[in-house]
Amino acid sequence: MSHILVVEDDENLRLALVDNLEDEGHQVREAATVAEAEAALAGGAVDLIILDIMLPDGDGYSLCRRYRAGGGAAMVLMLTARSLEEDVVRGFDVGADDYLAKPYRLRELLARVAALLRRAGGRPAGGFGGVRLDRTARVVHDAEGREVVLTRTEFDLLLHFDDHRGQALTRNAILDAVWGEDVVVDERTVDNFVSNLKKKLGWTPDARWRIGTVRGVGYRFEVD
Repeated sequence: MSHILVVEDDENLRLALVDNLEDEGHQVREAATVAEAEAALAGGAVDLIILDIMLPDGDGYSLCRRYRAGGGAAMVLMLTARSLEEDVVRGFDVGADDYLAKPYRLRELLARVAALLRRAGGRPAGGFGGVRLDRTARVVHDAEGREVVLTRTEFDLLLHFDDHRGQALTRNAILDAVWGEDVVVDERTVDNFVSNLKKKLGWTPDARWRIGTVRGVGYRFEVD
């Protein structure tokens, strides 16, 4: 059973969302303010936070930033009426994993919740080719045992590749999955991030893993 925290100050919206999530089999807690949300996060494990931005005693951006700075690893879905491009980009900058504008379609929201929970719980700890990957702690160690410092997006990209081993992935599909469908980013950005990942993880031609280029398509992550 997944544990979800819904942070929404509109009581009608909050209760409706809680009811729908509970119908899906999730255990749900709720908060109407930043203070209540922080108390709920301190009170027990959470797998996913559904977070409104405009709250009576603060904003979701600041709450998410503090949560990430404190080591919080739960997935964060921002659910808000603020849908301008700069709002979406700011959400990802502070550590959100997904962003959905109101009014939302219930089936789409539930599908996004399911996808985020799969990302969070697919393989809590594992690795490849000597690289150790701890999804829960969001920590990576290279083959020599040294911690590798990755940005949030680099880590999410690595998770996406690990979730799709052996599959040819287009750049646009990678952008939609890692950056989000509503974020406008040049597809060549993926190339830069792949290059950074390989450098930071110490890839060499002799390594037992590779992020290979699929001509005319994108990339394929392979592990011996």
